[in-house]
Amino acid sequence: MKIKCFSIKPIKVFVSLSLICVTLIFMLSASNATSVYFGYTERKVPIYAVETVQKKVALTFDAAWGADKTSKIVQILTENKVGGTFFLVGFWSEKYQDKIKEIDSAGLDIGTHSNTHPKMSTLSAVQQEIELQTSMNLITNVTGKQVRFFRPPYGDYNDQLIMTADKLGLQTIQWSVDSLDWKGLTSEQILTRVKSGVKNGAIILFHNNADYIVEALPQVISFLKAEGYDMVKLSDLIYQDNYTIDNNGIQKLI
Repeated sequence: MKIKCFSIKPIKVFVSLSLICVTLIFMLSASNATSVYFGYTERKVPIYAVETVQKKVALTFDAAWGADKTSKIVQILTENKVGGTFFLVGFWSEKYQDKIKEIDSAGLDIGTHSNTHPKMSTLSAVQQEIELQTSMNLITNVTGKQVRFFRPPYGDYNDQLIMTADKLGLQTIQWSVDSLDWKGLTSEQILTRVKSGVKNGAIILFHNNADYIVEALPQVISFLKAEGYDMVKLSDLIYQDNYTIDNNGIQKLI
């Protein structure tokens, strides 16, 4: 008995598999705005920290509710001759324009924290742009300066948000050290969290109206100075050109 052997031409197999892969990639990309290639994911990532050999870090303060501690924070930063960056929500900016002037006059950076503090990933691209542009305008109208940085409320983002921010000339910034000061931690607990996470290029998150931020900030500054760190504005830490961001959100020079 003769057994017939059927062979499949390699070229036909290759073409068929290629078409299947292309179809799957298109379907996945269309469904979640993420490109998937053979198990590897390409996605937009904010800046969580910066790769640098220099011992410098950024102190950042989100401002959404309340302002009674803001002037004291600015005073502490100024007296200690260290930099800082404030991320302001639009409705806060409308209410506290005098504080914006105070922050700006001290030579500190000001970024946007959205206009109404929503979960930005749930918004359309048009809504995201309105949130950002409205809040940027509020800041620029007071300072006369272009806004360069954006921090998403709740740290919530998607590819679309980062692309919308890019379109408006904004670099999206997260953090690598979370003080959790908004939870009512004591100054000692806040300091402990900074100690455990700080390293070159770290971005440290605080809030302008946290219960114990005024007590904690001098302790944090003293510790960082003793460890040899310079505390700078984001504009003196973040690279503006010729950089890449790895999967962990570390910004690196190319």
